[in-house]
Order: sequence, then C-alpha cells, then structure tokens
Amino acid sequence: MQKKNYDGYTSFQYLEPGKDYKAYELVQELNRVPSTQVEVSSEQEARVKAIFENNIIISLHDHCFVAPKDLSNFLEFRRWGRDWTGYQGLAVSGLDCVFDNMMDGTAMITSRGGWKWDDVIFDMGMRLSDIAHQNMVKLALKTQDIRDAKANGQIAFVISLEGAAMIENELDRIDVLYGLGTRCLGIAYSEGNALGAGLKEPRDGGLTVFGRKAVERMNKLGMTIDVSHSGDQTSMDTIELSKDPIFITHAGARSLWDTPRLKPNNIIKACAERGGVIGIEAAPHTTISQKNLRHTIESFMEHFEYCVDLVGIDHVTFGPDVLFGDHVGLHTALTEALSIGASKGKNPYPKVEWVDGLESPAEAFPNIVRWLVKHNYSDDDIAKVVGANTMRVLEQVWAK
Repeated sequence: MQKKNYDGYTSFQYLEPGKDYKAYELVQELNRVPSTQVEVSSEQEARVKAIFENNIIISLHDHCFVAPKDLSNFLEFRRWGRDWTGYQGLAVSGLDCVFDNMMDGTAMITSRGGWKWDDVIFDMGMRLSDIAHQNMVKLALKTQDIRDAKANGQIAFVISLEGAAMIENELDRIDVLYGLGTRCLGIAYSEGNALGAGLKEPRDGGLTVFGRKAVERMNKLGMTIDVSHSGDQTSMDTIELSKDPIFITHAGARSLWDTPRLKPNNIIKACAERGGVIGIEAAPHTTISQKNLRHTIESFMEHFEYCVDLVGIDHVTFGPDVLFGDHVGLHTALTEALSIGASKGKNPYPKVEWVDGLESPAEAFPNIVRWLVKHNYSDDDIAKVVGANTMRVLEQVWAK
C-alpha cells in the first residue's frame, strides 16, 4: 500500500483526558480479532501493491470512528459528542479517500431519537476540530482535494450523512450542510422524514413535494445523493428526478437475500442507467445469500459479482460500512436506533462475531483487492471498482 504520512497522532491528544473530556477505554484499531487475510501468491501481492500505488482508492461508505470496549455505556459515550477517528488503522487501509458517515444516527446529545439538527452540527464540528489538529486526514470539498490527497500521502475525508431528517422542513439547511463540508446526503435513514420514506416504513409513497425540492437543491449545490436506506419508491423517484447520477453508497442485491436493506434489480438498474454507482456493503448480516449464509468476504463478493453481471463493471464499487470496534455488538446495543430488525431477511442464518475478511477499515480494501486479483480481474477493471467509477460521478456532480 502507499505509505501515508502518519505521525502517530491520536484523536484529541491536544486535550487532557479527565479534565477536558471523560475518558473511555477504546478498542485497538489493528488486529482486534483474528480476521482472515485473503491468501495470494507473492506475485499477486506485488500486483496488489501496484494497484494501490497507481490508482485512487475510495471507500464510498465507512464509519472510521473507534468504538469503546464496553458497549453497555455506548449511548452515554455518544452523548458527549466526541468521536475518535481511527488514524492508525486508516494509515494502513490503502485508502486515498473515504466517505465517512459520522455517527449521526447515534448523536443523541439532546435527544434519545437521534438525527436532531443541533446534534448533527455538533457531531460534525467536533470531528472536524480533531481532524484539523493532524496532517494525514484532510477534509475534501472538491475532486482536486482527492487527487491532492493521493499525491501527498494523505486521505481525503468526505463528510457523508446517511439521512436528511435533521433538515426538517428547512430547505436552506442543505446549503448550510454543504457550507460546513457535507458532500453526500441520504434521503432517509430507515424512518420516514419530510423528504420521503425509509426502508422500514410499511408504505412508501415516494418523494414528498418537499423531498423533490430537496433533490433539486442538492443538484444545484453539487451534492451527491444517496438512497441506500430509502424505501423502494422513494429511491426510484430520486433516481428519476435527479438531473445528476446518484449513489447507492452501501447495499447489495435483494435477489440474493430478501430484505428491504438490499436493493431490487429495477432500482440497481435505474441507478446505473443514469450513470450512478452502487457500493457493496459489509455491515454484519447484510450481504449474505442462500449460497453463502455465513457473512464473510465471500458472500460480500457474491453480491459484487451479481451487481457487475446485472449492470456492468462501470457502475459498481465498494462501501463496506465498517468501523473500528465490535460492529455486531454495536448493532445489538442499538437495535432500535439503527432499525436493525427491518434490515434483516426473514430466513434464518448463522450469526457471526465479525465479518471475516472485512472486519475494519484497516483490512477491507486490502482484502477486496487481493480477492479481485486472485479471481483474475484485470487491472483496468479493478481500478474502476476501487475508485474510478466513484470519481467519474464526482467529476460530474461536484465542483472540480
């Protein structure tokens, strides 16, 4: 992997624990569990290294925060609004750019329901304050920032929010989010909001009148749109209305596992037909299938190959949706807040402690590229799915 200019910085080291903030014991960022590395030959590993060196590597969806060891007090931890970024893990991730989705659904400083405007702004500001005190991760506001990060051994940090509930009925709040650095915004996160329906709603009436205005405003601003957690009709309305291509930043194929959390063929096709991209996700117990019921990199890549066969190599990438910590335990602790019940299939499947091969941002893309090399994908096709497809959309939507 390309060497990043990491100097050992840890989040908020400019402050005093116990005095400036309450300290919690956090998980280790590297080798937290014995997750399996995809096996390749020495010649293949050399090719993997060259792919990372020669191409821009982008994760379309992750949460690069470090979780506390004890998840029983996670909500108390989050009420402080202070997220630790996994700089050590990111330094070996191979990433040149990450769409970081903060933890706004759990930003519950003023509310137990999450997604409140003040909490989201607090969450963003606190995270960017920490990022401003180090030199490896840099806020990305335009496509040139991503290219510069690659050239300088840095990682471009794209603020991406999974749902728009916090804008309420205030259209100009989208402009405020853009002004503060947000470059990707989801329509809804599972629960419905003023824009449209989320995936857990029993009836999906599609984009509201306000939702249509919001899509038009995001187009005018040059903000990419995400429908990963939106209901089917809301997703389709967004794809059809947007003048720019959109993202499904983290999902998979419902044809392989019947759950609202994954997308049906018609939506994946519609997204691709208009130039958009779907990122394959790896959050625990999502991208599984009847062939691969146990969630590992193999089931994850089955969803990738299905989508490539469905819409072509130019419209698929990866949004692993992983973090530094016990992701399964976090889902257990936050079942209601994260609508976990609505995200799972109806059929039984074996529970896993972690998604083997995709446990954290530190190992996700190295293993993805190894898997692609091992399965004889060309360098050109690998370049597309690890970053070039995403860059094509960003060049069209964002300011250059």
